Amino acid sequence: MERQSFPFTTRAEFLQHLSSCIARAEHTLTMFDPDFHIWELGASSTDAQLRHYLKNGGRLQLAAHEGRAVERDAPRFLRLIKDYGHLVEVRRTSQQLRQLTDSFCIADDRHIVRRFHADHFRGEAVFDGPEDTQTSAERFLTIWLESAPGLYANSTGL
Repeated sequence: MERQSFPFTTRAEFLQHLSSCIARAEHTLTMFDPDFHIWELGASSTDAQLRHYLKNGGRLQLAAHEGRAVERDAPRFLRLIKDYGHLVEVRRTSQQLRQLTDSFCIADDRHIVRRFHADHFRGEAVFDGPEDTQTSAERFLTIWLESAPGLYANSTGL
């Protein structure tokens, strides 16, 4: 496949590209956002996509600074964690990482949707561009290693 790049500036464009990224995932999905409040993780369409992905053996890793928005607004996502707990890991960042303000989703180290700052919608989606995911993938690994488990389907606390 040939690399495709799409800049975006609106919530609708972000959500459209995020959906495309999730749909392309086969093995790994890694996601980072300060709180995932605009990701619509609790939407029925996102739930269906993630369930299909996990049912086919995919693995999902999320890292966030806090999870109140997910706990409050995404009961479907909490059920997904309960149903697929063996394939989903969620971590809460350490205090030292709380200054991080970017936001991204990486699928199979080939596709990425990233917002340059979590308070804004300006960003870029790149599909079939493994070289475009490297910096964010390395960043995610660092975030992951410096984070602790959080957000369980039966308790609060991401």
